[in-house]
Amino acid sequence: MSAAEPHVLGTWDVTMTTPVGPQRMQLHILTVDTGFTGRIESPMGNHEIAGSIGADGELRWEMKAAKPMPITVRFKARIDGDRFSGSAKLGLFGSSTLSGERVAAGTATPPPAATELDGPLTEDTVDPTYRDAYIDVDEWRDAPAPHRYVHGGFTGTDARFSFYFPPQAQYRKRFFHNTYPLAVHEDVGPFPIAFDVATGDLGFSFDSGAYYVQTNLGGKDRTGMADPAIAAYRVNAAAAKFSRQVAREMYGEHRPWGYLFGGSGGSYQTIGSAENTRGIWDGFMPFVMATPNAIPSMFTIRMHALRVLRERNVLPAIMDAIDPGGSGDPHATLNARESAALSEATRMGFPPRGWWAYETLGSGYFSEVAPLVPMLDPTYIDDFWTQPGYLGSDPAEGLDRLCFTFDTTVVRTIDAFHKKAELAAVPERDFADAHLVVLSGAAAGKSIPIAWIDGRIVSFALASDQTAVAALAAGDRVRIDNRWALALQTYHRHQLPSADYCGWDQFRTADGTPRYPQREVLIGPLGASGTAGSVPDGRISGKMLVVECLMDIDALAWQADWYRNKVRAALGADYESQFALWFVDHAQHDNPQTPAAQARTVNFSGVLQQGLRDLAAWVEQGRRPHDTRYQVEDAQVQVPAGARDRGGIQPVVDLRVNGGVRAEIAAGVAVNFEAVIELPPDAGSLVAAEWDFEGTGSFPVTAEIAPGQARLTLDATHAYPQPGTYFAVLRATAQREGDAQTRYGRVQNLGRVRVVVH
Repeated sequence: MSAAEPHVLGTWDVTMTTPVGPQRMQLHILTVDTGFTGRIESPMGNHEIAGSIGADGELRWEMKAAKPMPITVRFKARIDGDRFSGSAKLGLFGSSTLSGERVAAGTATPPPAATELDGPLTEDTVDPTYRDAYIDVDEWRDAPAPHRYVHGGFTGTDARFSFYFPPQAQYRKRFFHNTYPLAVHEDVGPFPIAFDVATGDLGFSFDSGAYYVQTNLGGKDRTGMADPAIAAYRVNAAAAKFSRQVAREMYGEHRPWGYLFGGSGGSYQTIGSAENTRGIWDGFMPFVMATPNAIPSMFTIRMHALRVLRERNVLPAIMDAIDPGGSGDPHATLNARESAALSEATRMGFPPRGWWAYETLGSGYFSEVAPLVPMLDPTYIDDFWTQPGYLGSDPAEGLDRLCFTFDTTVVRTIDAFHKKAELAAVPERDFADAHLVVLSGAAAGKSIPIAWIDGRIVSFALASDQTAVAALAAGDRVRIDNRWALALQTYHRHQLPSADYCGWDQFRTADGTPRYPQREVLIGPLGASGTAGSVPDGRISGKMLVVECLMDIDALAWQADWYRNKVRAALGADYESQFALWFVDHAQHDNPQTPAAQARTVNFSGVLQQGLRDLAAWVEQGRRPHDTRYQVEDAQVQVPAGARDRGGIQPVVDLRVNGGVRAEIAAGVAVNFEAVIELPPDAGSLVAAEWDFEGTGSFPVTAEIAPGQARLTLDATHAYPQPGTYFAVLRATAQREGDAQTRYGRVQNLGRVRVVVH
């Protein structure tokens, strides 16, 4: 050991730059000999380390971190007096710089590292970070219904919670708890998101005898390289446990039943909570859920198809074939290339009926996850355009003709939930999902995916390199470049998971080998573990009811069946004592937001509300919900035509016009509509039936329905004075108690037929 080497001993505060912002850690160097030993305490966990000291004084060591995902970090550093500088190789995340200073010298033993959580959280687990709850608001409120509002947090953290307690007379010893990754505020919405079914409904909760729990998932505690379990379930679990204490003080000694629910990204959190906790919640309801390999493939599959099918504008003909009364053959007018693109999407599980919004359909939630690929797989862009097996290198595809760049400057930056930049000019062509390449300024050399476009204002996703986003400034020269946008459209071909993911069967040869070159990393499981706290494996606690939508184009329906099989493999033959599954027909990832959507799809909030009530009845009274019966054929979920055979919760509408699904008539001639509406067992009774003869989404005609009917036959006549093609719709609503006046638990479905007027 050289005389100079002991100067490394001591405790160092170190900052590491990362794509998700600066990360602070503490390095304790405890012994020095031919090398050194010590400990690192960081958001990636606490780790004992041993390293070497080179002849030039450079320190080298590595750390195998499990959070936020498994990664080996390799460090190099130099010490100059009380200053610390160096670099870290973050596996697939690239390199970062290190800087810091000594805060304690010598060989004094540092204080014990903070206790880390090990194993599933239970009601008895004391989270070392979220253990000391406080209340800073406790008041009675009258809107939207009378309740006690309790707000607080956990000392020394940015985690916050809100509890909403109904009056004693309404309370039935349970709570509902919603979770969603972008729910960044602890109060019941609106959050800065456009996902209608992601937030709770206080009126419904109170009507169901439940108090309501909401958190901010940790606030700033969850940022950067923090333990993903913080947002996935740790803060929620700590709040849920503390809510029981407050409930006991308010209502008397008891243990409230707890039910966690979340959709889309919240389904990952709900599943992660079911798999990584025990006894904190009693039931779980993930909805519009995805598999661990969904990101970004569920979006790229349609992006590729949209580009190909829009070249000759064949999507109108495709939908004409798919809609009621069509030919049933969407490939009839397509060339070989178009047919292949449509088949690729369909065999991945994209619902054919989901193409109905082709005029405005885009990449959807892809913008939220798009930054992950350049961050985790930076060499993909060059391989795509140069290497055999990638579409960009195929001369026959001619993708290079679609590449473009556009140089402009930043006029100003706008601080918001998603940071924005106003540009001096933008291209007159589509540049959705392109990158903003920074040519000058503090962020020069960075390439930032554009998430949203509003005129000359572009926004950036939270998953983007926030250091680069923060460095953007007025006057910076930037370039809009769409090479990444084009390259990612077929990224799913190069993300082949295990054979249980049926959507990828088409990308395997007969002997199981990949048809296309594969990347070294699967992006999906990394994203899923970052949201769920772990890669979902089916080892759930409590009882779970999954709700999945058959027309969902963002969370393709077969993925619920994939998870059902995971639960069955994990729990064994008796898995149905803990797991149930509903498929919802004519429903998408979110509730319909436009008249055009209302003419084709239904609001499924009532399904979620009844699902929570049925989940509670299952846990508290042993009444298991009836599953939806289905089959998965080539990644498409097929359900029986009749309500009794289908099961589940929805009414089934069998609508006919002049005896079929298509009628051709002269203008002014009346047509006859006949319908049979039937409910599955124990779904209650019909409370509404509404006609929309023009297919505009307005439903101006309401049918008379006698109370208590589980099967109903309706007929109507209508004349169309103007020539055209109309899709008449009958929407039916059921309610478990047959209550036609309540807003809650109203379960919808619809039927459609085609009327061609000459």
